[in-house]
Amino acid sequence: MASSCLFNASVSSLNPKQDSIRRHHHHRSPSFLRYRPVVVSCTADGNNNKSPIETVVVKPHRTEDNIRDEARRNRSTAVNPFSAKYVPFNAAPGSTESYSLDEIVYRSRSGGLLDVEHDMEALKRFDGAYWRDLFDSRVGKSTWPYGSGVWSKKEWVLPEIDDDDIVSAFEGNSNLFWAERFGKQFLGMNDLWVKHCGISHTGSFKDLGMTVLVSQVNRLRKMKRPVVGVGCASTGDTSAALSAYCASAGIPSIVFLPANKISMAQLVQPIANGAFVLSIDTDFDGCMKLIREITAELPIYLANSLNSLRLEGQKTAAIEILQQFDWQVPDWVIVPGGNLGNIYAFYKGFKMCQELGLVDRIPRMVCAQAANANPLYLHYKSGWKDFKPMTASTTFASAIQIGDPVSIDRAVYALKKCNGIVEEATEEELMDAMAQADSTGMFICPHTGVALTALFKLRNQGVIAPTDRTVVVSTAHGLKFTQSKIDYHSNAIPDMACRFSNPPVEVKADFGAVMDVLKSYLGSNTLTS
Repeated sequence: MASSCLFNASVSSLNPKQDSIRRHHHHRSPSFLRYRPVVVSCTADGNNNKSPIETVVVKPHRTEDNIRDEARRNRSTAVNPFSAKYVPFNAAPGSTESYSLDEIVYRSRSGGLLDVEHDMEALKRFDGAYWRDLFDSRVGKSTWPYGSGVWSKKEWVLPEIDDDDIVSAFEGNSNLFWAERFGKQFLGMNDLWVKHCGISHTGSFKDLGMTVLVSQVNRLRKMKRPVVGVGCASTGDTSAALSAYCASAGIPSIVFLPANKISMAQLVQPIANGAFVLSIDTDFDGCMKLIREITAELPIYLANSLNSLRLEGQKTAAIEILQQFDWQVPDWVIVPGGNLGNIYAFYKGFKMCQELGLVDRIPRMVCAQAANANPLYLHYKSGWKDFKPMTASTTFASAIQIGDPVSIDRAVYALKKCNGIVEEATEEELMDAMAQADSTGMFICPHTGVALTALFKLRNQGVIAPTDRTVVVSTAHGLKFTQSKIDYHSNAIPDMACRFSNPPVEVKADFGAVMDVLKSYLGSNTLTS
């Protein structure tokens, strides 16, 4: 088994910061140690002779250098032992079909989904303690590209890409919020957490995958591959992420949006970032059909989650959760589901950590769907019998308003492997859950309301115990969905009671009138500590 040789200070690799939430405590080394040669890691051959796989000589910072320049000057000359490739998803044993990540391919020869397969034997040359220490050491750094929560796990994401080709906004490293009041007041739980993936560059978890996809496109364009731009169909968040990362790299982006079906906050993002936006008179599934047909004819790279590269970035949120719990595994993780790539990405991240010895088990996962767009839920309730796509109805959780999810096979595989559950939320349930969460200090999106509704139901059924450590994944920032909140708190949603609405009280500009209103409020039972 491989072991780590030396964990000295290094800007580009190992210098775990002192942090009360982590198990592996190291004192910060003096700054002069940054400038001496550092052996980052080593492995043992059959004769137990240890040899470094990466030796970094960290050179003094030069004022004319930016962080890319520093990374370039400090680049290791050692051979990279890690690699990855495309293979058919859940391929039969003995399958030899595979593709380089530098090929532009989205489907297997049989028309099935692809997956990114890493050289696990190479990764297993280093034990779980090595990977834990390496990942922990990169948190909070500005070193290119490891300041990103995604690229801090580069060896597990896109190991062969050159650092110069990476397009990153230092996404990831998002807040894992202890929902103390919400858990205690509404659920009787004391160990409930919300992973705020929406606290990110463009306000959703889609940044985690888009940094990987656009980085690979950047690499392909430098290799003179025929890619004139990147395109996606979107319910809002994907287009925001794609347009931002493409704009950063100077790559044209093309966005297909369903007309009048996303919030203005979501629509304005790709417009502001210079994307070529087509508003199409159809739903998401119709946009998806069109973009697949267009990318088959034009040299436009497909950016939807049919492309498995995005899932490599999204899986790092699962690794982050373990990292933020000091590599302890939660009991449950609840993920909203629409196109269903994210539930598989989380499973993949947890599973890699188990297989590579960072943890000894994986959590049970729950996929939560809006009742107006619930094909996976219906499939689950039928005992996983024949899957039937549906025409999704309008839902406030617009990003998961998808009736024919691309990643259905991936989601079913993941849920079966982790003994997972699928739940649903009606429009009233998800909006009430969102309002309840906001009343305790959060400001969540409707999709997180779907996940919280699933939690309410599983707690009431006794499936999730009051002491179970549970993580709800919040996929987007609530600021993208302010209109739905305004409508709820204005009691302006037809056929919805809006039980937790909190409209402003109109009062005359008169001292006595204001005092009367305040006395009534302060004396009522609505004020809680």
